Amino acid sequence: METIKIGLYGFGVVGQGIYHVIGKAKNAHAEIVKICVKNLDKPRDIEVPEGLLTDNVDEILNNDDIDLIVEVINDADAAYEIVRRALEKGIPVVSGSKAMVAAHLPELIRLQRENNVALLYDASSCGSIPVIRNLEEYYDNDLLLEVKGILNGSSNYILSRVFDHGEDYNDALRRAQELGFAEADPSFDIKGFDSLFKLVIITVHALGVYVKPEDVFTYGISTLKDFDIRYAREKGVKIKLVAQVVKVDENHFTLFVMPEFIAPSKYIYSVDDEYNGVVIRGECYDRQFMFGKGAGSLPTASSILSDVMARLHDYRYEYKKMGYLDLPEYTTDIMLKVYLRYSDPKVFESLKFDKINETYSSEESRYIIGEIRISELIRNREVLEDPDLFLCNIPRFFLDLD
Repeated sequence: METIKIGLYGFGVVGQGIYHVIGKAKNAHAEIVKICVKNLDKPRDIEVPEGLLTDNVDEILNNDDIDLIVEVINDADAAYEIVRRALEKGIPVVSGSKAMVAAHLPELIRLQRENNVALLYDASSCGSIPVIRNLEEYYDNDLLLEVKGILNGSSNYILSRVFDHGEDYNDALRRAQELGFAEADPSFDIKGFDSLFKLVIITVHALGVYVKPEDVFTYGISTLKDFDIRYAREKGVKIKLVAQVVKVDENHFTLFVMPEFIAPSKYIYSVDDEYNGVVIRGECYDRQFMFGKGAGSLPTASSILSDVMARLHDYRYEYKKMGYLDLPEYTTDIMLKVYLRYSDPKVFESLKFDKINETYSSEESRYIIGEIRISELIRNREVLEDPDLFLCNIPRFFLDLD
């Protein structure tokens, strides 16, 4: 078997992991021949042969000896330009940039078809879990009802330290940053955007429909307080940051990212630390569960390697579900049951609840449990940015099947 020659963009934590994994894998039949970085003088943990690094983007794109481009850079705009130009040149790409893929997926699909070239991005969605390829190949029918899970290892690590080890939220966040699970600016993870972009990608492969990220309700864990943690413990549940896409009837589906109260009977209750867990539910097979590391250099690198190996066998996504005749429509006219902790009464007055189930008020805080539509939450995004407010989903889909 011929060796596949790789041009690598990005040599941070994940890029260095890829370099390590490809060098270690005996049957990879792959060689990194050039690495493009932003700063040639930046100190790095791994030493590479002289001449392997470049800061010239075109040195890889214009190299006729390169068979495959692997892109793992943090700048979504720069990643898009690299991937777009590569696909237009007919060079296959493996990408780990979930923000870039989620924002541009319809165009990237078009470019793949027009230029008869492949873009693979399993590593963008769940770290080491091959959820995209499974949805493409195994669940390639219309019996799928729900994909739900923990898609962000950083926020899950923080919540695990809080609920399983009794740590303070801010201490857990600092620990996650020290271990490299969370960035110096952790907002991408703890505000839910990382999970959002992954969910948008998953939805295309689960149901065949693309939904713009800005049209999806997303709420994270950045405002979680001790009051909310104590409430969850009193109820015997954990709080997890959960992303889900759900078919609500034959013709409609919804998707959202929110913290959720998780009972011990649920699979994802025991998904701890930097791990991800995904539950796939169907009409005829009930629930199936996938579990694996979702944060860290080597788990992500191993998923990249899997995509590289797939290209050796000329694998590509076919996006079969996008060709179905009766695709479900996205809707936000869906009722959720939520816990809302707040301090300013004006916040509650701004939100139109369809039903109030419970109210509580004390000197320390106040909360309500009620039913509200996703469209109403989207309409009040600015109100929900109040730092003295926390919103948590109380699950209600498919409870009769669990």
